Amino acid sequence: MSQKPILYTSLSPALLHLYDVKDTVVVVIDVFRATSTIASALYNGAKYIIPVDAVPKAVEISAEVGGIAAGERDGKLADGLSHGNSPLEYTKDFIEDKILVLTTTNGTRLLHMALVNGADDIVTGSFPNLTSVCNYLTKQNKNVILACAGWKDRFNIEDTLFAGAVIHRVKEHFTIHCDSSFMAENIYTQHKENLPQFAENLTHYHRLVNRFGYIDDIEFCLTEDVADVLPLYKDEKLVKG
Repeated sequence: MSQKPILYTSLSPALLHLYDVKDTVVVVIDVFRATSTIASALYNGAKYIIPVDAVPKAVEISAEVGGIAAGERDGKLADGLSHGNSPLEYTKDFIEDKILVLTTTNGTRLLHMALVNGADDIVTGSFPNLTSVCNYLTKQNKNVILACAGWKDRFNIEDTLFAGAVIHRVKEHFTIHCDSSFMAENIYTQHKENLPQFAENLTHYHRLVNRFGYIDDIEFCLTEDVADVLPLYKDEKLVKG
């Protein structure tokens, strides 16, 4: 019997350096909201997305490529950007055939960290594109790191929940001896029938809903397969895989 690849869950960007990302599929997870927005934009026909780690860079690159400078800092539209980080903003009639240059507090930063650490196979994952991510992981037959973006290097539950959803679906294809993966799947299986209700307890839910009123965003971000594409990182762009 051939040996199964290994799956790990990194609960925070601050822990990513503990894992070897070479010859590994790294799934960047930022459920509220970067990776949900990426799935939404590509699903609705964006030509591609350029993820950048700084606001001035987003402004500069979008001007160069004739793209849309978008993103947030601390949950709100950052100065100099024309559009935010809401998955509902990127409808087909708005984003089709356009280039999105996206910068966010946690998700795009984590993607760049994975690159710096030597990752060469990066996809982004969220509940809206759960099935595409799971299908990709099982087909690649490579080691996997589910990399949670958290919040400013702190642990958060929504990214861990998504890691748990992936593990729940793909676990028979992988060797998993990892407490963070075990915990992630446990949290997900306990709460999968009522994710929106459970999410009301979460820190980032309070930040996004109570301060900014993004309840519709949260519902979208917790709905499986509503934007089921595979955002694949190639040549400094996220493209539809």
